[in-house]
Amino acid sequence: MPGLTWKMEYRKAIYERYHRAGRKDKGKILKEFCASCGYNRKYAIRVLNGPSPMNKNASRRKRVCRYQDKTVEVAAAIWEASGHLCSERLKEALPLWLPAAKKRFAITPQIERQLTCISARQLENRLRPRKRWLKKRLYSTTKPGRLLKSMIPVRTSNWDIRMPGYLEIDLVAHCGGSLAGQFVYTLNSTDIQTGWVERRAVLGKGKVGILNAVFDIRSALPFRLRGIDSDNGEEFINYQLLDFCVKSRPQIKFTRGRPYKKNDNAYIEQKNDTHVRQLLGWDRYDNQEAIDAINDLYENEQRLFDNLFKPSMKLIEKTRVGSKVVRHYDKAKTPFKRLLESRSYHKGKMGRLKGLVASLDPFTLSAIIDRKLNRIYAMSTERIRAQNTDTVASKEAVKAVAQDKTKRALDLEVAKIKFNYGFGRRYARQRRIMRDIKREKLLASL
Repeated sequence: MPGLTWKMEYRKAIYERYHRAGRKDKGKILKEFCASCGYNRKYAIRVLNGPSPMNKNASRRKRVCRYQDKTVEVAAAIWEASGHLCSERLKEALPLWLPAAKKRFAITPQIERQLTCISARQLENRLRPRKRWLKKRLYSTTKPGRLLKSMIPVRTSNWDIRMPGYLEIDLVAHCGGSLAGQFVYTLNSTDIQTGWVERRAVLGKGKVGILNAVFDIRSALPFRLRGIDSDNGEEFINYQLLDFCVKSRPQIKFTRGRPYKKNDNAYIEQKNDTHVRQLLGWDRYDNQEAIDAINDLYENEQRLFDNLFKPSMKLIEKTRVGSKVVRHYDKAKTPFKRLLESRSYHKGKMGRLKGLVASLDPFTLSAIIDRKLNRIYAMSTERIRAQNTDTVASKEAVKAVAQDKTKRALDLEVAKIKFNYGFGRRYARQRRIMRDIKREKLLASL
């Protein structure tokens, strides 16, 4: 087998002849090159089509970008306004957001065509420099409910559910860095089949408050509530919620997951992060004003934004390949679209939702959500406490400055008095000395 130096010299010798030759002659040269150097045919083509060996300063040919900068800017604006969707979900969201985007951006037919045809992989590559994620640790405030466990069956899998109406529910604590005292919780619920999300804010984990929130969620759902699946917390495992499910007509199926097995409630555990934590963060809220503001957001703009304009993907199956687990997802769809395809919904509510999909502007919804969130953030206990601390500190600082000015003025007056007293003493001594000198001169003259 010839060495590397000989191969490089041979390539240099046939490079110009290969590029001047026709199609048939190129095939012969390529065949001879592969036989002489032992190269694979595709690798040999790449070597001969590369930079000329005569020009050592030739730069590597870069791939031409098919998408305009304006196309990437519009996609980035939709990505930010939609709550930073992943590339697969963003691709399905682009057609939903495009009518509203045309009113805000100068979108030409070419840009519109590129936004329609861009792939999820290209979106991931183009938006990669803009993506910065912070991962924060979530801790739990769940306490096990000791009663009624034998009456509530355990459900470990939800793969067999094929119709909407079966909810997974959980509580998310907004306690800041301390679990002391009363603070706000978010009762989060998601439909297993469609991904429809409803949330309510409650103060504390009282059974009555949780039951009232469940009532509100049931009345807001555009489909019939058929089942509830929760963890083993005492806020759910109680007589009030069990009685509500048993006495409802038609009856609501009530199940629970296994203790300390979060994967039994995988759907809601994921929504706790994407639909609550990424929205409100880890601040502490413990007043009625914050509850009213959070519920106003949950029941209006955020509900419509998440369910009508944010596509989501569902896991179809998992297959193990060696030591890795390969997950297969379906095509990203909005919860509203999944509900339409299921054909199991309340016709009156779905008619109103169809009208809202046609009339609402997702960019306007996103802007309203941001304004309401800024107002909610200002109500967090840490920020109110910090403002009060800053106010007290500023008052103390002003008082200290005034005291310092008074002290300096007094010190200045004392210094003047001491100076004048010292100057007077020195002047009197000088007068005595001069008087003594004059007396001596007078006596000397006599």
